[in-house]
Amino acid sequence: VQLQASGGGLVQAGGSLTLSCAASGRIIRIDDMGWYRQAPGNQRDLVATITSGGSTRYADSVKGRFTISRDNAENTVYLQMSSLKPEDTAAYYCNTDTLSYTAGGSMVAAKDWGRGTQVTVSS
Repeated sequence: VQLQASGGGLVQAGGSLTLSCAASGRIIRIDDMGWYRQAPGNQRDLVATITSGGSTRYADSVKGRFTISRDNAENTVYLQMSSLKPEDTAAYYCNTDTLSYTAGGSMVAAKDWGRGTQVTVSS
């Protein structure tokens, strides 16, 4: 399974960005999807997650400002970010809990990670 994230960039404080992450491969089912972020010198922290049924969970620091959503038909997860703050600056990583086929035809459950997309918020 490959995860391709996009949408990062440089934005002024108070601005908005939308990240997207598309999963591809021999996917059978995707359960939870989520976004995490990691600033230099810090650990990777949860930002938001969404279940296949649409239930969401957010870090306290982003509640009311960020919205996670998904398109199950396209195997894509989104993160709409508004009222951005300099402390939101980080590399953002998408994550999926995926059931997929291996090259040999067996099924495997895995937690897959995309490459980070950088979000920089200037003050």
